[in-house]
Amino acid sequence: MKRTGTAVLPLHGGRAPAWLFQRMTALAGEIIEYMVIELGAAEILARFSDPRWFQAFGCLLGFDWHSSGLTTTTCGAVKEALRVRPHLGLFAAGGKGAVSRRTPQEIEAWTEKAGIRVDPGELVRASRLAARVDNNALQDGYQLYHHFFLFTSRGEWAVVQQGMNEAEATARRYHWLSSQAGDMVEEPHTAICSARKGLALDLTAKKSRSSREVMPQLAAERPGVLLRELERMKELSLPRRHTLYLRDIDPRYIHKALLETYERPPSDFLDLLERPGVGAKTLRALALVAELVHGTELSWEDPAVFSFAHGGKDGYPFPVDRKTYDASIEIMADAVRRSQLGPAEKGDALRRLQAYLSGISGPTPRRLGVPFRNPL
Repeated sequence: MKRTGTAVLPLHGGRAPAWLFQRMTALAGEIIEYMVIELGAAEILARFSDPRWFQAFGCLLGFDWHSSGLTTTTCGAVKEALRVRPHLGLFAAGGKGAVSRRTPQEIEAWTEKAGIRVDPGELVRASRLAARVDNNALQDGYQLYHHFFLFTSRGEWAVVQQGMNEAEATARRYHWLSSQAGDMVEEPHTAICSARKGLALDLTAKKSRSSREVMPQLAAERPGVLLRELERMKELSLPRRHTLYLRDIDPRYIHKALLETYERPPSDFLDLLERPGVGAKTLRALALVAELVHGTELSWEDPAVFSFAHGGKDGYPFPVDRKTYDASIEIMADAVRRSQLGPAEKGDALRRLQAYLSGISGPTPRRLGVPFRNPL
């Protein structure tokens, strides 16, 4: 799988004004309902896993093109829109801050309320693993604060989550799709979007496979052996990257986690990753020992690879026109109603809709080069 995606996302405080968020929710609901009718719920997941489509969608809804808030507010509007549309077979859980921690409960509530014949435990596990991978297995300097889990009645899912680097005042967004996530630990993302590229310890890279294979074996060693290696490494003159990653590892604080893995050895890297108490520092310590002592390979390359930008809120390229926005909502609602018409009438309605929206919303996804059939 090829990772793609870099978006300029400086951290911005505040929130969307109520008048705008209400309209974002209304328009998002009409667009998604129309797309589900035309393309199916699974295709919505694919679109959300595409960073360019997601960015364009957020801009179409009228949010700030260059803000981290585009992610959180767009996901919030979609979640609210889907809350009153369970008939679409598309459900949303999670959100920003404390709301993200309620994702498991929200997944379970939706599966029960909507009578979904899918094991909610599998969906909850996928949600938790996506968060663990992006917080612990990919160490790029960003701490997750937003987790959005979108799933269908058939158990397909997508994740859009975002982390922040407070020191640099930037955000990084991660996109997942169940059909492309594989075993969840080898290049599972459809995209990673960030304002910058830098040094990153990427345990999910193909290059890091040998380290992932050795790390569970190291975790089964007596803690004292590993702790002595770490102490010795701290005294050596190592390359800059190792100095950076060793700097905040205190062997005393990872002793408990190593003791637990020694007493109950993990079967593989995924098992190790899921262990309570095994966080970023424990994984980093094991990875460094694997590389420097056992000669395994590690990827230090940041997986973000391209950049893009669009217009949107905050007066750029122009202030949000409420009258025009309301007209867009009405037109999309009419498109949904007309979706049951015959091919000729439907085609006329879609051509009018596309002509109207192209005049007010800037580049369409097709113009941005995204490989999909434009529903508008």
